[in-house]
Amino acid sequence: MLWGACLVSSAAAAQIRGTVYEDRNANGRRDAGEAGLARVAVSNQSDVVATASTGEFTLTTFGTGVVSISLPDGFAPTTPWWRPAPGGDRGAPFEFGLRQSPTPREFTFVHASDTHIAASSVERTRRFKRLVDSLAPAFVIVTGDLVRDALRVGESEATGYYELFNREIAPFTRPVWTVPGNHEAFGIERDRSGVAASHPLYGRTMYRRYRGPDYYSFNAGGIHFVGLNSVDIDDQRYYGHIDSLQLAWLARDLALVPANVPVVTFNHIPFATAVDMMNGFSEAPPAPSLITVAGHTAYRHVVSNFNDVLQVLKARPYPVALQGHMHVREALRYDGIPTRFFTSAAIVGDTPGRAFTFPSGVTLFRVKDGVIDDGVFIALR
Repeated sequence: MLWGACLVSSAAAAQIRGTVYEDRNANGRRDAGEAGLARVAVSNQSDVVATASTGEFTLTTFGTGVVSISLPDGFAPTTPWWRPAPGGDRGAPFEFGLRQSPTPREFTFVHASDTHIAASSVERTRRFKRLVDSLAPAFVIVTGDLVRDALRVGESEATGYYELFNREIAPFTRPVWTVPGNHEAFGIERDRSGVAASHPLYGRTMYRRYRGPDYYSFNAGGIHFVGLNSVDIDDQRYYGHIDSLQLAWLARDLALVPANVPVVTFNHIPFATAVDMMNGFSEAPPAPSLITVAGHTAYRHVVSNFNDVLQVLKARPYPVALQGHMHVREALRYDGIPTRFFTSAAIVGDTPGRAFTFPSGVTLFRVKDGVIDDGVFIALR
């Protein structure tokens, strides 16, 4: 079975069925007396449904080939929070286990980005882990470019990077939430990679195989965190853009979130940044400053349709946008605008610019009563 292939039942309608339950003994399986959990959001990256009072849910299509839950506030998973669909049992119900894990009134989380992991740079990720161990945050967010390169290489090299990243992240004692960057888009520079567009792992699919949904949400400390894939693909080129499927999914996801709950987004290519201005305009390959898609020219290294995202988020508290891609710790705020834009430095190393060298590091954010501070930059030596 190819990854993401749809199973057609005798009733001709593909379905994903399952239950989200409270795993009271945290053993990773549902035992007698363990009740289902109601109002947990479940998604196939297209549809979003809430579990019934019994914890049961049904999705009528396989969507992108991944089914996941939006982790509720005050719970931690005891089983994987995402699964491939239809899964190895071909239509058997999914069971997602959660245990109670109350979020304290005050907690911290780490924002990092651009690990670009490879054998030659793996020690940087290990230093990152040691730093996280010392900071003891509630969780870690990594905003893309996890691997050295899947854009321009063949399957064996690309999967080797993904497997290395998963091995190095597995020992982290804190949850690590990731989204893809441009370097996770497998094979799309076909003149270099030699990968056909018909390859079953082409483009976004390799990320989904190794890391699960490339856009999703979770809840913590009274905040709704939304991970987005801000890397769109036009033939052999990537660019900053949130596609229409994600925008529709985002509206459905937020429809299950109370209107007063703050929303924090995290994605790779930024919504707003001044770094490109500092670096200067470039027409040089492989990633010039501008791109023309369907007759429309836009800046390539920012999300060209951020206003479409804002239309979905309008009337909701939106205090923070977390970003990567630029390899620079950057904080942008605008008078009269409630959203602050924070771009992370790169884990892989210091980044030389035209005028400055930008240090490697992470940002530690503190949350108190649902309010996020401006963060503290911590250099990774």
